[in-house]
Amino acid sequence: RGLLRMLHPYMYIYNMRSLFVLFLASAGFVLLLEMQIWSLYTSLGKMKSRQLMITTGNTLQLGKEARDVSIDSQSFVQQQQSRSLVLYNRVPKTGSTTFMWVIYKLCYNLHYNVLHLNITNNDLVMAPADQYDFIRNITTWTDKLPGFYHGHVAYIDFPRFGFTQPLYIQIIREPLDRLVSHYYFLRYGDNFRSHLIRAKMGDQTTFDDCVEKKKYECRPQRLWLQIPLFCGHESACWIPGNEWALRKAKDHLLSNYLVVGITEQMAEFMAVLEAIVPRFFKGASKVYAEAGRKSHMRETVKKDTPSDKTVEVMRNSSVYRMERDFYEFAKTVFERVKRKSIWLKNGMWLPIGKRYHYEKIKP
Repeated sequence: RGLLRMLHPYMYIYNMRSLFVLFLASAGFVLLLEMQIWSLYTSLGKMKSRQLMITTGNTLQLGKEARDVSIDSQSFVQQQQSRSLVLYNRVPKTGSTTFMWVIYKLCYNLHYNVLHLNITNNDLVMAPADQYDFIRNITTWTDKLPGFYHGHVAYIDFPRFGFTQPLYIQIIREPLDRLVSHYYFLRYGDNFRSHLIRAKMGDQTTFDDCVEKKKYECRPQRLWLQIPLFCGHESACWIPGNEWALRKAKDHLLSNYLVVGITEQMAEFMAVLEAIVPRFFKGASKVYAEAGRKSHMRETVKKDTPSDKTVEVMRNSSVYRMERDFYEFAKTVFERVKRKSIWLKNGMWLPIGKRYHYEKIKP
């Protein structure tokens, strides 16, 4: 007993050391286990990145064969949805009713939605808040994707509001022909909805008389429409004869429009669209041919041809020269696209088809 009492302090110290060693061993084991788990987690992350997954940091990781790319996931979704959106900001009296008749025929078999944008008081511009709301609405309205939107509205700059551009298309017409058609349309209506009462119904003043009397509705400034609709919502776009607006309109036509057709070449325009974007336009040429190949299904009931004197007055104006310049520019661009996209066979315009292939593919 006396010996045990003497050894008791040493036994206590021994037990404490044993516990301390046991604690260190346990901590080391836990640390080793955590390192193995982290290593496994990291390896799993690398495997997922090779499979093109979007990480929690809103980045898109590509495999070793591509360089690292980081994009916002919301932007990625917008880009995918924008490919399912076509926006046709129609110019009045350019054959747009004929074109839309074809689109409404196609949408059922091709399974996409068609929606008309109606702006209050037939205005052609939208307030910034309305622009943003419209853009946000059509890009997130998934129940209506794919969607084809059309309406008389100026070009809307989607990237300006932080969204990806849709597929823009347009049709334009020789400017004086368009104005004359619109002038008589307001007085006599058309054969499409003949029961409607138009704004100038009953006024039998000819376009020649209107020009001679220098009335507002037939002044050269009234030709200023196609340029501002391509230019956009900036106030400078709507100043008749503005050189900056003309340059802006040309820039938008080249950079932001998929195809801009010409009223006088409606059949070719249908074929080009079918060749480039069959998702929305497959069968357009056939439907258009069945309609009788009319450049206008909506024809003004009465329309007098302007006299040579009237034509000379209009063509001598700077506004006409600029609108004509823009028309010829669009026509040249369309001819170039047409040569690369379609060819004529037995009276029908057909897609040229793919002219490329892949080779030397490794591994």
